[in-house]
Amino acid sequence: MERLPPQTHPGQERPCPGPRPPSPSRGAQSCDPRARLRRRPGPGRHVSVRTIYKSVCLSLALLVAVTVFQRSLTPSQFLQEPLLPTLGLQKAQKPSGHLVNPDSFWKNRKDAVTLTPMVSRGPQAWDVTTTNCSANVNLTHQPWFQGLEPHFQQFLFYRHCRYFPMLLNHPEKCSGDVYLLVVVKSVITQHDRREAIRQTWGREQESAGRGRGAVHTLFLLGTASKQEERAHYQQLLAYEDRIYGDILQWDFLDSFFNLTLKEIHFLKWLDIYCPDVRFIFKGDDDVFVNPTNLLEFLADRRPQEDLFVGDVLQHARPIRRKDNKYYIPGALYSQASYPPYAGGGGFLMAGGLARRLHHACDTLELYPIDDVFLGMCLEVLGVRPTAHEGFKTFGISRNRNSRMNKEPCFFRSMLVVHKLLPTELLAMWGLVHGNLTCSRKLQVL
Repeated sequence: MERLPPQTHPGQERPCPGPRPPSPSRGAQSCDPRARLRRRPGPGRHVSVRTIYKSVCLSLALLVAVTVFQRSLTPSQFLQEPLLPTLGLQKAQKPSGHLVNPDSFWKNRKDAVTLTPMVSRGPQAWDVTTTNCSANVNLTHQPWFQGLEPHFQQFLFYRHCRYFPMLLNHPEKCSGDVYLLVVVKSVITQHDRREAIRQTWGREQESAGRGRGAVHTLFLLGTASKQEERAHYQQLLAYEDRIYGDILQWDFLDSFFNLTLKEIHFLKWLDIYCPDVRFIFKGDDDVFVNPTNLLEFLADRRPQEDLFVGDVLQHARPIRRKDNKYYIPGALYSQASYPPYAGGGGFLMAGGLARRLHHACDTLELYPIDDVFLGMCLEVLGVRPTAHEGFKTFGISRNRNSRMNKEPCFFRSMLVVHKLLPTELLAMWGLVHGNLTCSRKLQVL
C-alpha cells in the first residue's frame, strides 16, 4: 500500500510539493488528494478515506480466512510460528531468539514437517573420529588394584575407552542381499593366514544357493603392537587392502586383552552398516571351516531366531593360576563360574541377535577374555548359546598327538576345527576337496 503523507490539523492546508504556484484561473487549491476526492462531482463517486481503509481491512481479513481454511488450521494455530527442526535451531535463530529470516513464518507447515529429523536407530556411519582417552588414575589408591599384575593394571586403567577411530572400512560388503557374513579375527603381521583363508574357506560367493544371497568375507584388525613394526606393516596392510578390499581396521593395539575390543567394534560396525545381513560366522584365522556344512546347517534356520551356536562351555571356572594365559584375579571376577559361552575359535549367530548383542554389550564393563565377555552379553539378553558337536575349537581330539586331528575324513564332516597353520590349512583343504574316499560318513548336521 502506498504510504500517505502525515495528516494536517483541521483547517490547515498542506503546501503543494514543488516550486509551481497555483493556477490563477482556478484560484488557490489544496494539493491534498483527499481534498480532490471530496470535490469530485457526480453521484456514487464520493469516496471517503475511511471507506478505503475498510475495504483494505476487509480484503486482508478475507485473505487470512481463505488461508486458514486451506490449511485446516485454527486461527490460534495460524498465529503461531512453524516448528523448526531440532537440529537446525541454532542456525535458524539469532542469539536474541528472533528468526533470522522472518519470511519463514509464511512457509507451508507441511514443509516444516518434512524437515523434522526422523528418530534414528543409531549412527549411520562410524562416529568415532578421534582418540581422546586418558588413564583412570583414581584406581591407583585402591588396595586391591595395587596388588594386581602390571598388565591387568594397564587393562583397568583404560577399560573405559570403548571405541576408537576406523582406519580401513568397507561398508560395501553389506550392500545387496548378504546371506552369510564371514568375519575373521586377525593381526596385522599374519598376512599368510589371511591369504590361505582367501584361497580356501573364506572365498566369497555371489549366491549361497537355493535362492539365498551372497557370502562375503571380512578380516578384523587393530594396529601393530610393536612400535618398530607399525609404520612398515601398516603400509603393507594398506597395499593388501587395495588388492582385496576385505579388511576392517581400528586404531587400537592388537593384543590379547584387546580381543574384546574387536568384538564390540565389530558388533557396532554391523549395527551401522549391515542391518539386513541374515547370518554371521565369526572365527579365528587359524581354523578350518567347511562352508558347505555351514550353509547346510543354516538351511532351515531363520535370521529372526536367537541362534548362537558353537563349541559351548558350561560352568567353566575362572583360572586362578598365574602362569596360565587365561588367568583372572579374584579382584576382577569374583564369581565361581562363568555364564555359558562359545569358544572363540568359531561360532554362528543370527543377524537379528547380533544387533541386539551390540546394545547388550554396551551395558557391561569390558572383560579381558573375549569369548567369555560375549557369554556375559548373551546372559544379559537371556539367551543361552547352543552346543553343536560339529564345532571343534579344541581340535577333533583334545589329545594333540591323536591321529584324528590329521584325518581328512573327520574334517569333511565338521563345521569348524581349530587349529591349523596356513600350510596345514591348504593341505587339508586339498585333501577334503580332492578324491577322498572315507569308510563311513559322520552325521553331525
